[in-house]
Amino acid sequence: MLKSIQNKKNRMYAQRKKRVRAKIHGTAKLPRVTVFRSNKHFYAQAIDDDAGHTLAYADGRKLGLKANREDVKKIAVDLANKLKSVEIEQIVFDRNGYLYHGVVASFADALREAGIKF
Repeated sequence: MLKSIQNKKNRMYAQRKKRVRAKIHGTAKLPRVTVFRSNKHFYAQAIDDDAGHTLAYADGRKLGLKANREDVKKIAVDLANKLKSVEIEQIVFDRNGYLYHGVVASFADALREAGIKF
């Protein structure tokens, strides 16, 4: 890929991430759940922005899962169980600059199905 095209893609991703992040904020009772996806793995964590702490996380690599739609649903169920164990039922979803389709949308739908509201 040409360097100029990759630079534009990186710049557009950073703009989307900044735009999304400016509108949401997590607290202890209503944490921000942010996602990170690579070509191979998928990660998610619930963050209390006031204290700067991670309340719960799910690591697809530790679970032995890939970043596809089926495996992301299992990661979402794991995160939902961890959130329920710390008595969190409602979150704010941070797509982290990724477009809301594919694995990100599948993750969000699976979180809703597991009983987490947002």
